[in-house]
Amino acid sequence: MPNKNYSNQSDFFEQVYQVVKLIPEGRVTSYGAIGAFLGAARSARVVGWAMNNAHSLSSPVPAHRVVNRNGLLTGKAHFSTPSRMQELLESEGIKIDTDKIVDFKHHFWDPVEELKL
Repeated sequence: MPNKNYSNQSDFFEQVYQVVKLIPEGRVTSYGAIGAFLGAARSARVVGWAMNNAHSLSSPVPAHRVVNRNGLLTGKAHFSTPSRMQELLESEGIKIDTDKIVDFKHHFWDPVEELKL
């Protein structure tokens, strides 16, 4: 799945979106885990930029399923309302307390493990 020869940022963003679309309902992953899967382990911030851009795409990307490495909803400001990210996660059965996923390890989906090539 990953194409580690990125000619530009939009290629990398597209690879991020492909991974995010594979996250199962009721599961979450982190910006860093996506970067690591794509062979760019120190690119969590760039993955975050891709998630911020995902809201402008014509094809839906479940950006609400991507959180920081501690399970915090750090991207919530980029949704239509500040509570929308939490609402979407809760509709999938994920409990949130003070902007943090309860039992984060249980819900964590690691693309490196789940998408072994």
